Amino acid sequence: MRENEQRLQKVLASAGVGSRRASEELIAAGRVTVDGKTAILGSRVDPDIAVIHVDGERIITDVRTVHLAFNKPRGVISSMSDEQGRPSLANYVTAVPERIFHVGRLDTDSEGLLLLTNDGDLAHRLMHPSYEVAKTYRCEVRGPVSPFLGKKLAKGVTLDDGPVTVDDFKIIDEYEGRSLVEIVVHEGRKHIVRRLLDQVGHPVYRLVRTKIGTVALGNLKPGTVRNLNKGELGALYKAVGL
Repeated sequence: MRENEQRLQKVLASAGVGSRRASEELIAAGRVTVDGKTAILGSRVDPDIAVIHVDGERIITDVRTVHLAFNKPRGVISSMSDEQGRPSLANYVTAVPERIFHVGRLDTDSEGLLLLTNDGDLAHRLMHPSYEVAKTYRCEVRGPVSPFLGKKLAKGVTLDDGPVTVDDFKIIDEYEGRSLVEIVVHEGRKHIVRRLLDQVGHPVYRLVRTKIGTVALGNLKPGTVRNLNKGELGALYKAVGL
């Protein structure tokens, strides 16, 4: 028996799955797997390294792993430090003792959802284009916008670095020569949303990322962070095959 091994039901309970009794029932029902194999009552695991799923959803048991949602304000660079002294992400996570990094980027003039973590495997897959994790943006653009623009974007628009297609597009509101639109893409090329909308004649005045996969910005105030919940984490891991 390894030094850090614990009873599986204790590990599940500590991860917030349920009480030890409820966790035992899940194990007995064959709904728990450890490292790809169906677990049995009495199993012992190392929570730092075991890959545990309940009903196919990944359960994070390593307490040292940090997964945060951050609402990046406009004017903050997507970096943990800046040689020029500009506001950076590190200014907003001083209370987090772990060394974390950002998943992807938002340009300095853009706002909204960024994920911060020390989970290298998850971060790598979320940024890899082959997993096509959708990202949702709300943009204030020069308008009005044609109701047929969504169909055009869905067919694809060619930019200087290749074609891009949009997963979803809708007009939210129109006012004073501007429009508020929502756009969903799964690509991570630099300034992809701004370049795309500029290409079709609607330069962006303001851009806010509101979702990454199923993780939503919600009511998170600018400049604040929150921990991702178990459901959000499970959905992210499932989306990238972990």
